[in-house]
Amino acid sequence: SASDAVAAARAVQSGTPLAYALCRPPGHHASRDLFGGYCYFNNAALAAAVFGGKVAIVDIDFHHGNGTQDMFYESGRVLYASIHGDPAVYYPYFSGYAHERGEGEGAGATLNLPLPKGCDGQEYLRVLDRDLLPELRAFAPDVLILSTGVDTYVDDPVGAFTLTTEDFHAVGARFASLGLPTVAVQEGGYATAALGANVRAVLLGLQEG
Repeated sequence: SASDAVAAARAVQSGTPLAYALCRPPGHHASRDLFGGYCYFNNAALAAAVFGGKVAIVDIDFHHGNGTQDMFYESGRVLYASIHGDPAVYYPYFSGYAHERGEGEGAGATLNLPLPKGCDGQEYLRVLDRDLLPELRAFAPDVLILSTGVDTYVDDPVGAFTLTTEDFHAVGARFASLGLPTVAVQEGGYATAALGANVRAVLLGLQEG
């Protein structure tokens, strides 16, 4: 799983505009000295380490990527932005609150957008457009790493949002509008019957956008 993420990052580093790392297990809950949430190595962080320059890691998994945030909380080179379920109610509970904005050289380079239970695609896209994408554009990264969790799906047994497969296509297109070389790293997604269609929708949105 970790090697897959690194290989995808190296492909993008070599000029491929979009690469997808089909990672299992996921990685965004793992930090330097911590594993949990099915995560043992932080795949997105390892992908980020391949690149020089400024990197944005955007986490769209239902759960906050506490491990990724922890690794880059004091880094001004890597922006970590996450849109997720309210950590007062959902795992990992202790991380992912809106007031967490980074420290030291990383002050302002962390963005958390916790959303309530039942958030639908329309509200999700509104928050992307209003809060997340402008911050990404202001940071002006050289590359985007998308922690591609699709457990925000309406029928996911773990998440509590109500996004549809069509919404995932729109999410991918939003990030494609940034015009950045992109590494999509698989995170969560547990509605197994719809998992392939939902991931494909994100990737088609990224590709077509």
